[in-house]
Amino acid sequence: MSIQELYDIYLKYPSVQTDSRKVKAGDIFFALKGDNFNGNRFAVQALQDGAICAVVDEAEFAINERCILVEDVLTTLQQLARHHRLQLDVPVIAITGSNGKTTTKELLIAVLSAKYITYATEGNLNNHIGVPLTLLKVKKDAEIIIVEMGANHIGEIASYCLIANPDYGLITNCGKAHLEGFGSLEGVRKGKGELYDFLAKFEGSIFRNSDLPYLEDMAKKINQEEQFTYGTANAYIIGKAVGDTAMLKVAMLTSGLEVQIQTQLVGNYNLANVLAAVAVGEHFDVDIDTIKKALEQYQPSNSRSQWLEKGDNKIILDAYNANPSSMKLAIENLANMPAPNKWFLLGAMKEMGADSAAEHQALIDLLQKLGQQNVILCGAEFEHSQHNYLWFATSAEAKDYLIDKPIHNATILVKGSRGSKMEVVLEAL
Repeated sequence: MSIQELYDIYLKYPSVQTDSRKVKAGDIFFALKGDNFNGNRFAVQALQDGAICAVVDEAEFAINERCILVEDVLTTLQQLARHHRLQLDVPVIAITGSNGKTTTKELLIAVLSAKYITYATEGNLNNHIGVPLTLLKVKKDAEIIIVEMGANHIGEIASYCLIANPDYGLITNCGKAHLEGFGSLEGVRKGKGELYDFLAKFEGSIFRNSDLPYLEDMAKKINQEEQFTYGTANAYIIGKAVGDTAMLKVAMLTSGLEVQIQTQLVGNYNLANVLAAVAVGEHFDVDIDTIKKALEQYQPSNSRSQWLEKGDNKIILDAYNANPSSMKLAIENLANMPAPNKWFLLGAMKEMGADSAAEHQALIDLLQKLGQQNVILCGAEFEHSQHNYLWFATSAEAKDYLIDKPIHNATILVKGSRGSKMEVVLEAL
């Protein structure tokens, strides 16, 4: 079956599912494979549960005419998504970066959806499966599409660009993330820069943080008139804290007027994310009052830059992910806050490769340099570091310790890579 023939089916039944447990009547089921599962084995069940058809790549599971046998299910899913995207005559904005890409995406959604029918990546579905699924959820009423692209090795972003065919690109930054796959910081820049490479080739546009010189260097192949910059030249943070919280408040000049935006985001490191959202919004003719309202109403979730209050403790929950760059910013942010009793509950950083030991020691050195005493470290990656802090193999063990010896009247940073599961300690705070 050709992609066009499959697309004709999709137009009649525009609901795609890859999880057989979630199949509902009228879905097209794509039987994907993984290291520990084979979706082909669930194709029959998907049909029984109401799927209109099942796309499989093993002949033994193509039991009837409702089973569409292809060479590779994942490739077919991606090709279908690309075909669908090419039928949509609306701007596609691609976002990638080491830190802040999901928060920036969410802020863009808040701003752009105030004026346009906006479709975007849901949650963190930013990989080889999530990108095509994002596109296949886009309906014909779309006016703007936002696609988040994550990557941990060279070639990923390039492959996602071939699927999403973006018109605009935004790289938040390039930091020490996924070093195991990228090999080095230079590898990170090369991998993220694949977005710029694609847009340069097809005369696309970018939104670029002018505070990061390396982004300007990476964007040399893109015409200057297609580079829309943002940065702190005309913006600044108001104070270190607002009231007794740590919510970011931004003042910026736009159209000759100063605008103040009181966000619900914790951490000065979110300034660039806010400025990016303003720049994109203004480019797409969203008026500044609407942008301000959207950004002020946005509430972070999913353990990203959240401010929580439990009992007599105030908690900065930023435990969805971590790398040396984001860890450093989060540690410095709390260290600089005017809070009398500060605690750092830090989980290990994953995918650091050969640099893991050095990068974990660097965080400890930073904490010591900043004079921080109240620190709990979790994860095997910290086990052999040089320090006098409390250390636990897992966040569950740290939780048990904190239940026995609770923290009171403190401002607490809870941060770590997803694999460290630092949200577990919340039960004891």
